[in-house]
Amino acid sequence: MNILKTSSKFSKKQIVLLSIPVFFSNVAIPLVGIVDTGLMGNLGETKYLAATSISTSVMTMIIWSFGFLRMGTVGIVSQAYGRSDYREIVKTLLRNLVIALIASFIIILFTPAIKIATSHFFSPSSETEILINRYLNIRVFSVPSELIIYIMVGFYLGIQKTKISSLLIVTLSTLNIVLSSLLVLSYDLKIIGVALGTLLASYSTMIIFFIFTYNYIIKKFKVIPKFENLIIKSKLIRLLNINLDIFIRTLFLTFAFLWVTYLGSKMGEDYLAVNTILLQFIILSSFFLDAYAFTTEGVVGYAIGRRNLKSFMMVVKNSIIISFVTAIIISIVYLIFFKEIVNIITDIEILRFISYKHFIWVILIPPIACFCYQLDGIFIGASQTKEIRNAMIVSVVGYVGVSILLTRYLGNHGIWFSLLLFMILRSLTLQFYFKNILRKF
Repeated sequence: MNILKTSSKFSKKQIVLLSIPVFFSNVAIPLVGIVDTGLMGNLGETKYLAATSISTSVMTMIIWSFGFLRMGTVGIVSQAYGRSDYREIVKTLLRNLVIALIASFIIILFTPAIKIATSHFFSPSSETEILINRYLNIRVFSVPSELIIYIMVGFYLGIQKTKISSLLIVTLSTLNIVLSSLLVLSYDLKIIGVALGTLLASYSTMIIFFIFTYNYIIKKFKVIPKFENLIIKSKLIRLLNINLDIFIRTLFLTFAFLWVTYLGSKMGEDYLAVNTILLQFIILSSFFLDAYAFTTEGVVGYAIGRRNLKSFMMVVKNSIIISFVTAIIISIVYLIFFKEIVNIITDIEILRFISYKHFIWVILIPPIACFCYQLDGIFIGASQTKEIRNAMIVSVVGYVGVSILLTRYLGNHGIWFSLLLFMILRSLTLQFYFKNILRKF
């Protein structure tokens, strides 16, 4: 039974029930990064962890920049689902599939330029640069499968099938962890093993769920996916505008986290490695909290499709409360187990020592960041992409300026203080635009 079709109250309990599958799948995503970091962090040489940090940051920035393939899909699909317009849902998927394939081809074609830009931006040692290029040479070919997975996840979130979207992510993450660990620990492929593990996991997952999704659409929607009549000017312009807005927004967001890596690299490979470790805590907490944001995307779109203002306001209020309470719990867990987790990730004493001195930022950021995470989900579900684009641009520009100043006087602590201020800026700018969503009712 679909909770959303039997109730319009959107209680905290209902939001939690919808979010539970997403919650577990989101935990699996950062675990991949933690495992990869742990595999490289226990090889006894900082260069492996530094190379993994830089190369994965670059690939994350590139792939997350196309997060519009998930977020744009959720907004359009959920609103079409509220109108019971199944043909439009299928057309949206096919249009985004074409965009994903074209984008993938361009990214692969520009691999040499990506490597040159990475080397120029981070200025790694010659040994670290060799490792970075080895990783990029393999990982770049996973882009087509990873972008298609984005589309499928967005589709299932949009039609409120969070269990299926979660199973997809759990499958991808589990395969990634198993294959990377096998290739590194059993075959001693080091950084090549991590890259190859991601490549094999993403294509295996894509093939399995692509077949499942095709059959699901035919069975549930009674629509056969066909690449016909995709070019409808008004529909295409709306999709491109939404995708472009989210692309710009995500590009700025991924740059913000890449900026942490960049600033750390200027302080030396030890700080670069430490910030990589600390970022795993932030990423882990964000994926916990994004479970509510992902659920909210589909629910908000559905409420807007039904023109139900009362339901919309209820889900906004309840989802923000639940997210904040969860963030407090996460910070308490970090407070208790921080040292133990760091010790698992790396056996290098200097990295452990520096990490311990920065634990306060890991504790403070989740409760403050939860508000901007949740507001992101609300705006994406409402397809108010122009607003999230503008809010992100303002926030990142302010963050970069403040980080340069704070890093000069506070060192590595300045990086983390500025990241905290960045989360606050995101919340304030999105709150400023909130009234625009209400005009849809």
